[in-house]
Amino acid sequence: MSKTIVVALGGNAILQPKQKGTYENQLENVRTSSKFLAKLIKDGYKLVVTHGNGPQVGNILRQNEEAEDVVPPMPLDVLNGESQGFIGYMMIQCLQSELRALGIDTPVVNLITRVEVSKDDEDFNDPSKPIGTFYTEEEAKKLMDEKNWKMKADSNRGWRRVVPSPQPINILEANAVKQLAEAGNVVVASGGGGIPVIKTENGDYEGIEAVIDKDRSGYKLAEEVNADIFMILTDVEHVFVNFGSPEQKALKETSVNELEKYVAEGQFSKGSMGPKVESALKFARKAGTSIICSLEKVDEAVRSESGTIISK
Repeated sequence: MSKTIVVALGGNAILQPKQKGTYENQLENVRTSSKFLAKLIKDGYKLVVTHGNGPQVGNILRQNEEAEDVVPPMPLDVLNGESQGFIGYMMIQCLQSELRALGIDTPVVNLITRVEVSKDDEDFNDPSKPIGTFYTEEEAKKLMDEKNWKMKADSNRGWRRVVPSPQPINILEANAVKQLAEAGNVVVASGGGGIPVIKTENGDYEGIEAVIDKDRSGYKLAEEVNADIFMILTDVEHVFVNFGSPEQKALKETSVNELEKYVAEGQFSKGSMGPKVESALKFARKAGTSIICSLEKVDEAVRSESGTIISK
């Protein structure tokens, strides 16, 4: 039976830092990503793709705020749904084209996905999720004064607006994703970490304004669809310890216990590699193999020839 891979693709793979957020730029980036993702399907894997939306949802939010005197603005959970729709559309277009070029007749579907969170999550008090474009420190301070935005430095790449990023509790459409994947579809799901919703007293769900980290919801999605492999794609080939020092070392095949030791040492920064390692560890502890690797090396990583491979 074919193995199922859940792949988490970063929002910056769709829109690079300092790139203009045009449709053409983003479509070209998705087209490039799709060339590599299609290799997994060619190799016989069932594929579920989730993606980030930090740059995109930040730009949509600013559009809403700038035009609020002309068009009524929408809440952030609705904007998450909007980004799921247009990124999913681009992924369907590009993946379908790549598969057709390989002679593979596999449907690609995008599923609007909700993710349950807690309204009491501590991140609502101290927002941590960077969205939108990068600014200099001077620009950021001006925006904090003029627009009352919350801004933080983002991994030495500049300053960005931050919004709450609660922990995912439950992927509400997980069963539908699983059924679609098992039926032979490539499924794009839980985009942008999923639309954040909270459970009400009567058992219904209502949206809440936040942006969930896509690696954390990707782990939950991989767990709930019973994936064999959870793969986080990033812009480096491996996870490193002692990064930037003479003792820098790439982690290749590693165990849960070894990686937990490095986490305890504080090796991975909260704003960049930290959530990736945290999410990969959770999946490897409970369900299967986790891989953190570069987009260009996906087919090599599933053969354990590249990337950081984490298992029990």
